[in-house]
Amino acid sequence: MLALRTDEPSRRAPAIWRTMLNIDRGLVNLVGRLTVTGRVPAQLRGRPLLMAANHIGVFDAFVLMAACKRIGINPRFMLAGGILDAPVIGPALRVSGHLRVDRKHAGTAVGQFAEAVEAMKTTREPIIVYPEGRISHDPGLWPERGKTGAARLALAAGVPVIPISQWGAHEAVYWGTETVNGPADLVPLARSGLSAPLRRPRFKVHFGDPVDLSEVEPDRPGAGVRAHAKIMQAITDGLVPLRRDELDRPRFHDPTRPTDTVSPWKPPSAS
Repeated sequence: MLALRTDEPSRRAPAIWRTMLNIDRGLVNLVGRLTVTGRVPAQLRGRPLLMAANHIGVFDAFVLMAACKRIGINPRFMLAGGILDAPVIGPALRVSGHLRVDRKHAGTAVGQFAEAVEAMKTTREPIIVYPEGRISHDPGLWPERGKTGAARLALAAGVPVIPISQWGAHEAVYWGTETVNGPADLVPLARSGLSAPLRRPRFKVHFGDPVDLSEVEPDRPGAGVRAHAKIMQAITDGLVPLRRDELDRPRFHDPTRPTDTVSPWKPPSAS
């Protein structure tokens, strides 16, 4: 894959979000070295677009933001309600136009899905989602099975899907713990994060070609499952070249990350 050149200038986003993206770019450059490949085609810019990425660590959202900034787009995220309700950062993210999802309340989720579909039809900025729903627990850090929500959203809204494959962000900050119950739970994250600028991990992000969902009929049973499989396979295919020299297990060992699941997308070459 060839190194990416910067595309057209960023479209205007809320001032607070542009500021956050600029700060993020400086943070990512401080922590490690970012390489971006692939592109978002010109014909998909300025129109509704869903971007689906693999989830490898607590720092990878920052890397994705910096990668998008480099190619001249201002992404929004589909975020858990807890993040949007958090003090200080929550209001800033809500003003920036991120989409909300609450997985714990089924009734609420149904309404939010309908709202997300309508939002996807009209947004001029791409929405980034993590189909896995959490950082992968696969020992090799290959994508987990994931959930069909992103695929169903793309089908219902009739929007293109760009797969994003990333590698290296897991080296910046440890996974840590599922829930933070006190200062002690933050120690592993702080230690790994503060040492990252000394280690200078290499962050790799690849924007793949749009996923071909033309053969998936949205109204047929199982459409979401089939579309999800195509999206996850595209993400995995793009991930292979990024980690060609560590296909079996990540070279960087994070002792805090659970390894209790097996990826169904792991390529045979990684076995």
